[in-house]
Amino acid sequence: MITHYGWSLDLQRDFAPHAARGHVPGRITVQQRGLYRLISDYGELAAEVSGRLVHEAAETGLPVTGDWVALAPRPEEAAATIHTVLPRSSLFVRKAAHQNAAQAVAANVDLALLTASLNADLNPRRMERYLATAWDSGAKPVVVLTKADACPDPEALAAAIQEVAVGVEVLIVSSVTGRGLEALAALLPPGRTAVLLGSSGVGKSTLVNALAGGELMATGVIREADAHGRHTTTHRELILLPSGALLLDTPGMRELGLWQAQAGVDTVFADVQHEIDALAQGCRFRDCDHGREPGCAVRAALEDGRLDEARWNSWLKLGRELAHLERREDPEARAAHRKLWIGVS
Repeated sequence: MITHYGWSLDLQRDFAPHAARGHVPGRITVQQRGLYRLISDYGELAAEVSGRLVHEAAETGLPVTGDWVALAPRPEEAAATIHTVLPRSSLFVRKAAHQNAAQAVAANVDLALLTASLNADLNPRRMERYLATAWDSGAKPVVVLTKADACPDPEALAAAIQEVAVGVEVLIVSSVTGRGLEALAALLPPGRTAVLLGSSGVGKSTLVNALAGGELMATGVIREADAHGRHTTTHRELILLPSGALLLDTPGMRELGLWQAQAGVDTVFADVQHEIDALAQGCRFRDCDHGREPGCAVRAALEDGRLDEARWNSWLKLGRELAHLERREDPEARAAHRKLWIGVS
């Protein structure tokens, strides 16, 4: 059964030490406020984390949806105890709301489907944040622009997003007309795990239902006044699609705080950095910081439009945000983030 959820010969080989302790493998399919459901060769089980794992959470991290774990099953109770989180191939992490701490969102994801609605709430700056976090996670990002049926010119809006999503595929889809669904389904072959990420009301649950060919997830509506939606997904759930792919639906995120995502920011703004490096050769001063120094070629390019000012300002803003976190972060928080990547090389 777990082979349908991505279990492989490589995972089986690496699991040998846990099997020697009498444990069996399972994958977390639902995580909701400390409660878990997982899939195993004993079927679907409710699970709790062992006391030792809770005690060592600062060292190893607690399970999240998508994790592979070593567990002690109690099949007669349809229950299990999770003892170990296995090494992760990828991990999507954000800054916890109103806290200076990391929040793990999804693990072992191959594809991050960054979902936004083709309406008044479409925001390139927000998409840059999602792209940076996705690249930093180790998953491959794909932008999915939904509700094309309600947009008079989806191509124009998609082109604006493509300008910030350099090297990333941007899909225009509609769950109503079916536009783009075939192209999206082609990205989800058997065994691949994808996560749907985006704000509330962008149509993630509707998209899950369209790909699944049935009503699996509750759906909501968008307020016409401000183009915002309400949460319909209240927990993270890993769903096995009829195609054999795995799709992880997540609650909408009202905000996405970056957490130690410098590598992701560097990837998203690689084009800006390249332009700045080239322009800086013409600055009067070799150590020019492109502020108010006279003879700054970068400032001149911003003023005459050769360098996109919105992208420049966004790059600076995200850089300041990461620097602020770095200043606030203490050694314990740094260790906690590193240990979230249990065994990732």
